[in-house]
Amino acid sequence: MPKYVIEREMPGAGNLSPEQLHEAAQTSCGVLFELGPQIQWVHSYVTDDKLYCIYNAPDEAAIIQHAKQAGFPANKISRVRAIIDPTTSEV
Repeated sequence: MPKYVIEREMPGAGNLSPEQLHEAAQTSCGVLFELGPQIQWVHSYVTDDKLYCIYNAPDEAAIIQHAKQAGFPANKISRVRAIIDPTTSEV
C-alpha cells in the first residue's frame, strides 16, 4: 500500500498539552475506524507549528477524506517513493 507524508500547518502545535494530543489522536483514530482498514495512521511528528503525519493509504483521496472528516488540515500530501536509513549504505 502506498505511504504518504501529510504536512499539517497548525500554529502552536508544539505547545499542545498531552491531553490535547490525546484528544487529537482519538479523533483521528475514530475517523480511521469509520473509513475502514484501507487507510492507516503510522505516526506523526509534532513540531512548533506543524504536524508531519505518516499514513498508509490507497490514494491521496483517502487522505483528504480523513482530513475533512477529522477536521484537520492537510496542507501538503506527498507520496513516499522510497525509504532509506543508515542500513541503505551497507553492501
